[in-house]
Amino acid sequence: MVGDGLRASSIRRKVSAAKAYFRYLMRCGEISRNPMQYLFSPKVGKRLPSVAPEKPLLQTLAAYTIHAVTFSDLRDALVMELLYQTGMRRTELIQLTLAHTDLGRMEIRVVGKGSKVRIIPIGQGLADLIGKYLAERTRVFPSAVCVELLLTDKGEPLYPKWVYNLVHRRLASVPGLEKRSPHVLRHSFATHLADHGADLNAIKTLLGHANLSATEIYTHHTMGRLRKIYEQAHPKAKQEE
Repeated sequence: MVGDGLRASSIRRKVSAAKAYFRYLMRCGEISRNPMQYLFSPKVGKRLPSVAPEKPLLQTLAAYTIHAVTFSDLRDALVMELLYQTGMRRTELIQLTLAHTDLGRMEIRVVGKGSKVRIIPIGQGLADLIGKYLAERTRVFPSAVCVELLLTDKGEPLYPKWVYNLVHRRLASVPGLEKRSPHVLRHSFATHLADHGADLNAIKTLLGHANLSATEIYTHHTMGRLRKIYEQAHPKAKQEE
């Protein structure tokens, strides 16, 4: 399979299936020796997350936010800004309730994996956008009983496909993006923080990662960018080419 040019991830899936099959044969007593015992799967290198370039992304977000007036426009702009400015996951965004936002302290309480709660600070611009949205939400749905912060045009809680479709559509105007999903905004949040010198432990806390190893991939992305700059600008790097 390696000789045929299959990717390591594809080979690992096939090897895993074969190992499971032969373990089953061993349990059933069909074979007395497992021929897969000493077969090792190829290592899969870490893939860098898909990240939106900072300037085009900021321009795209600003273009939608500045013209948002109606309930739908304010909500759509708020979804995009929350994902990018807090780095929260799509599920965390959908589960946000009215009680999770504290505009006085400019904080948002996010319930992450394993019901772990983390507090994320927000800027004045995002706090103002939330305030505008809440005012319009109250006007459009004065008797709404939903505790969720973000609602559809029918006054119902958002759902995963709805959020994905909005982000996919809005990120179409950002050039050079291979993927256009809510997680791209989470990756962009962390990478842009790292690019501007944020402490890795602080990024870990903001993302809600259990281990620092999960956060280190964003430094790899930054190092890749720095390596390009080095190779383009350093005289010795040019000579060695």
